[in-house]
Amino acid sequence: MTKNIFVLGLDDHNHAALHALPGDHRFHPLLDLEQLTRGELDMPALLAQAEHQLDTFDGTVDAVIGYWDFPVSSLVPLLCEPRGLPHAPLEAIVRCEHKYWSRLEQRMVVPEVVPGFAEVDPGSPHIPEGLTYPLWLKPVKAFSSELAFRVTDDDGFREAMEEIRQGAGRVGEPFQWVMDRVRLPAKVAEAGGTSGLAEEEAQGRQLTVEGYVHGSKPYIYGVIDSDCYPGTSSFLCYEYPSRQPNEVRERLIDFTARVISHVGLDNTAFNVEYFYDRQKDSLILLEINPRHSQSHSALFESVDGRANHDAVLRIALGEEPVHSRNGQYAFAAKWFLRHFTDGFVRSVPSQEEIERIRQQIPGLHVEITARPGQWLSDLPGQDSYSFELADVFVGASGPEEAERMYQECKEALRFDIQYADHN
Repeated sequence: MTKNIFVLGLDDHNHAALHALPGDHRFHPLLDLEQLTRGELDMPALLAQAEHQLDTFDGTVDAVIGYWDFPVSSLVPLLCEPRGLPHAPLEAIVRCEHKYWSRLEQRMVVPEVVPGFAEVDPGSPHIPEGLTYPLWLKPVKAFSSELAFRVTDDDGFREAMEEIRQGAGRVGEPFQWVMDRVRLPAKVAEAGGTSGLAEEEAQGRQLTVEGYVHGSKPYIYGVIDSDCYPGTSSFLCYEYPSRQPNEVRERLIDFTARVISHVGLDNTAFNVEYFYDRQKDSLILLEINPRHSQSHSALFESVDGRANHDAVLRIALGEEPVHSRNGQYAFAAKWFLRHFTDGFVRSVPSQEEIERIRQQIPGLHVEITARPGQWLSDLPGQDSYSFELADVFVGASGPEEAERMYQECKEALRFDIQYADHN
């Protein structure tokens, strides 16, 4: 029998990945991605609209899933709970996504991989006692790396805190609406959804552990290596499988299993991000995301034979996930083609041009993220220091071939960007 799966913020790329999974499924979009990422986030209105669509559907609602950060991650349990569908506990979701609460929980169980941190009132003019520069300042809740700033002195601290004070409410106030529905420790309740977090800077290569929890038991199915553009915090590429030594991967799995069990996640996928300093042989936990990374789905599909959406889908249907490595390629990477200055996008590569490049470079897939007729700074979900022009996915025999394929693609892609003041 066909299962009806409702997907919050369903987009074309992930729809194709979901459709390729085994099983008799029909995927239905639930709320528009623009509603969930742009403009005002009216949580009661979003919830009511999604409930109306499910309630009026002429058929069975067999699962509700998502692969985006807040508000999708919170809407999934709010929609599943009254329908008796498998879902993660809302309280555990908030415990992971509220950056300050998450740090407090991490420190209880894996203190050896937690940096110095402190909650900061957005109006505070001074660095928290006990912390030293350089620091990262960020809201306790925001999209991706929005409003995350590296600061090295008091002037930078005050400037960053002012930006956080002005911008944290866009996501923090709707997140507070969700926080009001769960039990909060006194410190977290006092901080609320719009305060800031200061953390000591971590060094090294970023590694991401992907897995799921089912029956309260965490299972890790992959480790992703991430590289940044030199001298920046902006991602250059993701690589899978990880090239880190076995001993490092074993430590990552151990820390991850301990912290995931502690925070109470269940019936969900997750990814946990770390920094690994090879010189010091040290790991620092960056953050816990109570969802899988859709940005990694093509990597798993290339190497493992199915996207990481598969575990989420099976759990949502009350099934046990399976995992194997029988994909077409031994190695896969996702490259981020970026610009580090704002500009007005006059034109981007056409689909015909992209198809011609793909035919010349088998195993390659390109998604243009910049949009003609708009400023790069108007793109949603960007970090504080760069703008994505395109995402380039490659399947290859190894990392050297993957990089060669990306460089050939990069040289062939043509963007027309006008650099001028953004009035």
